[in-house]
Amino acid sequence: MISINRKASELAERFCTQPEAYRVIAEKTATGATIIDAGVKAPGGLEAGLLTTEICMGGLGNVQLTPKPYGDIELLSVFVSTDHPATATLGSQFAGWQIKKDDFFAIGSGPARALALKPRDIYEKIQYKDTADVAVLVLETAKHPPPSLIQDFCTECQVEPANLTIILTPTTSIAGSIQISGRIVETGIHKLHKLGIDPRTLRQGWGTAPIAPPHPKFSEAMGKTNDVILYGGTAAYTIDYEDDEQLNSLLLKAPSSSSAQYGRPFKEIFKEAHYDFYQIDPNLFAPAELIVNNIRTGSIFHVGETNVPVLKRALNLN
Repeated sequence: MISINRKASELAERFCTQPEAYRVIAEKTATGATIIDAGVKAPGGLEAGLLTTEICMGGLGNVQLTPKPYGDIELLSVFVSTDHPATATLGSQFAGWQIKKDDFFAIGSGPARALALKPRDIYEKIQYKDTADVAVLVLETAKHPPPSLIQDFCTECQVEPANLTIILTPTTSIAGSIQISGRIVETGIHKLHKLGIDPRTLRQGWGTAPIAPPHPKFSEAMGKTNDVILYGGTAAYTIDYEDDEQLNSLLLKAPSSSSAQYGRPFKEIFKEAHYDFYQIDPNLFAPAELIVNNIRTGSIFHVGETNVPVLKRALNLN
């Protein structure tokens, strides 16, 4: 079985050997763990965002930048593809590790989740197991984790500190913005999984989403990084599914437009929910558009569409 932590560790080594090229800061903690700052104090950049996205996918995805038109404006966008959709996204990239200790909070993603089994039910569903002695964790945060938390990560992942790499990508940074847009394929798969589609029936996945221009204010950056997927993101998959009619009925519920809260910039929705994610309709968190090819029947389904007016409003492009 492919080890996503070993593959990601090889990729992360590029940060350590070429920190100036990637505009990151690579340093060792007192216990030997490696911290890659891709946007806290370091400037980070486009290349740091691309490499972080590949690491988030456990080395099982291809990530590129491309200009793409959205109505009358062209935006820099990320293009992601994978031949291992379930493992690369739900098994690695999914932000499934909620981390809180004292005054430190972060959302954890990346292959280290597969060692800590965060959450366990996903790994049981996709039937994936990683037994690597190295771990790579990506944290969406603007702070460095405290030493006690780093030790907790080692304990959870069952690795020595010297074999742990942590990459920090704040939501307000360009690298953070790219790696969030790079979750377009994962966002669609997570929604399909919630609708009852077995992620193991997916054979390939690709997707594209605009990159939200960085904003120094966290609430603004969080709103824009959600909006580019909800209103500008397209995800496509090949699937091996027995029943076209049933598949079509499920896909109609898949795009972000299936939510009653769809149609406004995310920061407005979030404010109305009193900044509580749990008060937001989970159906909203999905790509704007999905294209699915059933390789068992040859049928192609297209649901949803990009919403340029709301996207431009959300990005202050009107």
